Amino acid sequence: MREERHGSDPAEILLVEDNPGDVRLTQEAFEEGKIRNELHVVKDGVAALDFLHQRGEYADAPRPDIVLLDLNLPRKNGDEVLAAIRDDDDLHSLPVVVLTSSDAQEDVVRSYELQVNAYLTKPVDPAAFIETVQSFQEFWLSVVRFPPDDDAEG
Repeated sequence: MREERHGSDPAEILLVEDNPGDVRLTQEAFEEGKIRNELHVVKDGVAALDFLHQRGEYADAPRPDIVLLDLNLPRKNGDEVLAAIRDDDDLHSLPVVVLTSSDAQEDVVRSYELQVNAYLTKPVDPAAFIETVQSFQEFWLSVVRFPPDDDAEG
């Protein structure tokens, strides 16, 4: 087991997903994975921004190491959430990976225009879905290096 996350701290992951089945599959994939993590789940874009800004019921929420963001969300869609993150001085460097059922080229292009770090399309097959999430986990949480939390100065 390879763990290179801030010493022994688990990776903090924010999953923004309104589909209960996809939440369950994602949780299962992370539980089966090799990297310690804390998976936090919110069901819409407004709650995602409240979590990231530690507002309301999320006042004690940790700052995630990475955000997994669905595009098709109630109240505030994924594009709006991504734009808000990139426009915020405290959040703009936070890694965001879109994980969505949309494989529409215009969604891919728009996400990259909004500076998403990666775009993943959810497979329909549950086993393939879990494999996709585990591939994400292996790459983003063990290979990629993140800036320190206090990188706002530099």
